[in-house]
Amino acid sequence: MSSNAKKALVAVAAVAVVGLVLCAQNLRWPEAIAGDKDAKPSPPTNAEAKVIADEAMAQWKLKNPDRVEQWVKEEKERHKIQPPADNTALLKGEQGKGHTYGNYTERDLLIWSRETEKLVVDGSRIFHSSELLGGTVGVSCDMCHPDAANTHPETYPKFQAQMGRVALLRDMINWCIEHPVRGKALAADDARMRALEAYILAQRKGVKLDYGKH
Repeated sequence: MSSNAKKALVAVAAVAVVGLVLCAQNLRWPEAIAGDKDAKPSPPTNAEAKVIADEAMAQWKLKNPDRVEQWVKEEKERHKIQPPADNTALLKGEQGKGHTYGNYTERDLLIWSRETEKLVVDGSRIFHSSELLGGTVGVSCDMCHPDAANTHPETYPKFQAQMGRVALLRDMINWCIEHPVRGKALAADDARMRALEAYILAQRKGVKLDYGKH
């Protein structure tokens, strides 16, 4: 991990700790705030902690855009990542006021592209890291699927024999996390799941959808 990435992680951790303290003070420890010295504070729940940590990360990204751009650049240098679509054609032709894209600008398209790419790049980081996947045996997704090869997200939903049912892409991701990676399944709205799905789909850019194919 680069020095910039390490500094970024330290910064995020610090912000998250502050956030958790504030959460505890405001949400779970009203007696302590009121001055009741005998009150027994209860720690925030996992759900509350996750909300605070996610918000802390979002705030850190807003305040440190240069560092975010740096880890995006570093990840793109390490791994081949497909670029997002070029949407500049949306601003050409007869698109004026009243048209779906009539009020958007080149700046808007740039924001769309950068934010989408950041999610995909984050998925690449997780895909290539046993630690970020929550693995327990040092196995990461890229050990079986270099640069997301042979994942075929365009073929889902399809029947998966190892599950005995029709599976979505996220179901297969969790199956791999629980078995080869030896980690815990991710919730559908987990930021890591969203990023992994984004990365795997992005790597098959241009491939025709063909659900059910084996």
